[in-house]
Amino acid sequence: MNAKIDASAAGAIALGADLRVNRLGFGAMRITGRGVWGAPPDASTAVAVLRRALELGVNFIDTADSYGPEISERLIAEALHPYPRGLIIATKGGFVRPAPDVWHHDARPEHLREACEGSLKRLKVDCIDVYQLHAPDPQVPIEDSIGELVRLAKEGKIRHIGVSNVSLEELKRCERLTPVVSVQNRYNLEDRRSEEVLAYCEGRSIAFLPWAPLGSGRHAERGGALRGLAEVARRHGISSGQAVIAWLLHKSRAMLPIPGTGSLAHLEENVAAAAVHLTPEDVREIG
Repeated sequence: MNAKIDASAAGAIALGADLRVNRLGFGAMRITGRGVWGAPPDASTAVAVLRRALELGVNFIDTADSYGPEISERLIAEALHPYPRGLIIATKGGFVRPAPDVWHHDARPEHLREACEGSLKRLKVDCIDVYQLHAPDPQVPIEDSIGELVRLAKEGKIRHIGVSNVSLEELKRCERLTPVVSVQNRYNLEDRRSEEVLAYCEGRSIAFLPWAPLGSGRHAERGGALRGLAEVARRHGISSGQAVIAWLLHKSRAMLPIPGTGSLAHLEENVAAAAVHLTPEDVREIG
């Protein structure tokens, strides 16, 4: 890939009234070990990927205390601290990880406070720019969870609050307590169950971070819309994954894709998609 690859080609998006980032970020879940557990096979490569992301114009990195657990946040600090001006690191709390590929809810106020304090230390910051509730806890009213984040914000430990894995009704309940600057829900070509949430975010100028954004790109040989995706990718001379990212960016001005990877080549491929512009015909063909 040439040196002209730059995330700024996707345009910019606001996170609240005071933060602005390029509209193609980096998700730091995959810089951990298998099953999002433990250290990656080669920590030096993970560090190199993070540093290369910044060189390619990425200025928004999304992570969580549960990625590793703790490994992703530690690697981000190792690779990038002291952080350059304009880099926004968002993290999340609300899960505990007893084993690989195992995720247990814990959004009790006391746990979220402990999680936030831990993230502050690992990321080596005094205030987290965007702190997200990783998921509503079925055993805890969402008002209790968000209420603790509001208290942490008043203490100067959180700048902005985001939420993840929420329904539209849950999002509205959160908004009764505090402004919400971002929503991170699963969304890709094959899974559009958050369409209503995405539309609401666009209307409210809330950034929408689609997790598993490349879920469809891995299966472009299948029929229907995915066959259309493969044809669009062929026509533009790009990969199906790049076509998916371009489709997401075209889908809504609220969209802030955060494709993640532990590979330098894959990182460059993803960021290059910021410059892909789909035609109306492309969009119709993808569906």
